Amino acid sequence: MKRVLIACCLGMLCFTAAKAQEETPYVPEKDPVVAKKLDDWQDWKFGLIMHWGTYSQWGIVESWSLCPEDEGWTQRTPAGIPYYDYVKKYEALANTFNPSAFDPERWAKAAKGAGMQYMIFTTKHHDGFCMFDTKQTDYRVTAPNVPFSKNPRANITKEVFGAFRKEGIHVGAYFSKPDWNTENYWWSYFPPKDRNVNYEIAKYPDRWKKFRQFTYNQIEELMTGYGNVEILWLDGGWVRPLNMHNKESLSWNKTPAQDQDIDMAGITKMARQHQPGLIVVDRSVHGPFENYRTPEQQIPEKPLSYPWETCMTMGGSWSYVPNDVYKPTNTIIHNLVDIVAKGGNYLLNVGPGPNGEWHNEAYTRMEEIGAWMKQNGEAIYGTRAVAPYKDGKVCFTQKKNGGAIYAIYLLEENEGLPATISFKGLNLKKGTKVSILGAKGNLSWKANGDETVIAIPASARKSVFSHAVAIKLG
Repeated sequence: MKRVLIACCLGMLCFTAAKAQEETPYVPEKDPVVAKKLDDWQDWKFGLIMHWGTYSQWGIVESWSLCPEDEGWTQRTPAGIPYYDYVKKYEALANTFNPSAFDPERWAKAAKGAGMQYMIFTTKHHDGFCMFDTKQTDYRVTAPNVPFSKNPRANITKEVFGAFRKEGIHVGAYFSKPDWNTENYWWSYFPPKDRNVNYEIAKYPDRWKKFRQFTYNQIEELMTGYGNVEILWLDGGWVRPLNMHNKESLSWNKTPAQDQDIDMAGITKMARQHQPGLIVVDRSVHGPFENYRTPEQQIPEKPLSYPWETCMTMGGSWSYVPNDVYKPTNTIIHNLVDIVAKGGNYLLNVGPGPNGEWHNEAYTRMEEIGAWMKQNGEAIYGTRAVAPYKDGKVCFTQKKNGGAIYAIYLLEENEGLPATISFKGLNLKKGTKVSILGAKGNLSWKANGDETVIAIPASARKSVFSHAVAIKLG
């Protein structure tokens, strides 16, 4: 099974093109406190998301092997194992989950060093296993049958949030709306047919009402017992009212579509009463509770007219894989620059392993990204998109409210600075000062028709620049 296929699934629904994202109008946030927080979020630019659960012990895709759909990312190992036998073995992973090397402070320091300014943690994925001390279910990390429950740091979500806050990193909670463990979503009286609720809601309204209350209660627990939470990142876009646009989720239905309304208005009101200014991301459900959109594993071809964030894996999988292959640092930084130049944020995923550690490659990438960000972060943080956005190997950013403009030249692996860097689409005023971030002195430049040509002196070309070089224009 190809991991690139697995990586298409955060839980979740893939956007196939920027054009598709723009088909349904974005609904701007009306609450001024939330709008201010959303503007702040657009300054942060670079964040971390972590997928972690009992599934890390097998090194398999998160949750999806429980889903009775015949997709590349839902396959079970070993092949041919009867479905209910597999479910029992999967759920029994809770009995052996004991990440004795759990060290969220190390994760937080690595993220801080990389220049990440916010973090989203999977408090619960679709399988229903809770990485927090919920009172709504025994399928949780603090349950007596879980070995790690004896650890003083057993409430993993609380420990993770606290460690990242201490490093000054903003905290967000990933939460799956569907829950494949609770009797009120996948009722054991019926077999599940696909990712959706497996009973007829109109026929059993009381059962669905219980599921709505269950969801509300769990989110309220996260909003009240875990300190300041700034983002509620909801996954499972097929759980929604039928009148909310989301053609991507409807395409997965193997049974007639149902109105899976969990009362997002009520949940959002409650959550913001506890967490004023909370950004709510009901991802892929286009409407008033999708404060920003989340293209998955891809970068839009052009800037988008609303707040957005590319969520992407650092390796090949969202969840831990023993021999995962991590993207080169050059690729990660180029992705970051491209995304920011188009007005987006970059949410990069790392999956902790069964013992609570990251792959060594993840720490190495963080260090290398951080070295670049220390020199060039001025051209990333607090910026907005500016035309022409990108011209060849040059991307453009601008400090918000009409501040300085930066031209960021993307270097290939082991490429040195060229003698000249040129671009079209941005005309500099006479006398504009031009300089390289991290280097002394100003550069000479000239206008050559509709092209701006910047001369790079030999002294600068002797310096070591990696991944990309940011040039300040003005």
